[in-house]
Amino acid sequence: MHAFLEYIPLVIFFVFYKFADIYWATGSLIVASAIQIGYFLIKKQPIPKRNLVFFGLIAIFGGLTIYMHDDTFLKWKVTIIQAIFAIALIVSQKVFNKNIIKEFLGEALTLPESIWNKLNLAWAIFFATCGLLNWYVAFNFSLETWVNFKVFGLTALTFVFAIGSVLSLYKYMPDEQAEEKKE
Repeated sequence: MHAFLEYIPLVIFFVFYKFADIYWATGSLIVASAIQIGYFLIKKQPIPKRNLVFFGLIAIFGGLTIYMHDDTFLKWKVTIIQAIFAIALIVSQKVFNKNIIKEFLGEALTLPESIWNKLNLAWAIFFATCGLLNWYVAFNFSLETWVNFKVFGLTALTFVFAIGSVLSLYKYMPDEQAEEKKE
């Protein structure tokens, strides 16, 4: 359910872009993200840090986009978010000796430490690549192309990479039949 809620602002952004313009879409993105934060407050649940970071960047860059009437700020927001993710994964592992990917998936998976490190690095490279791709598309193609890439391209790339990550880990997962025989 939480993953579904994360995509609602993106869908609202896309709909407003198609039926109005980038500035209405940006305003709707800011409002939808604020409502998302409000949802957690109403439910008296802790607000995920990721949502707070997204909202902060959306409010700043979206606000600048609307105020300056320049979509460049919104285009940079996507690249900056991807860069933050990539840097956070690398810095947390190298400086703080904390593997963020392992923190998220460690309860569900038991993997050798070297595999956790490779997975963490792979995701960091993926986010950095997505940031560069966003920058390239944003500043070398039409606004229409960029919006479609942002909404569909980056989302599809993320799903494909996530599925690829899971499939690459398959050989490290415990064999269910072997577990049943032990019992």
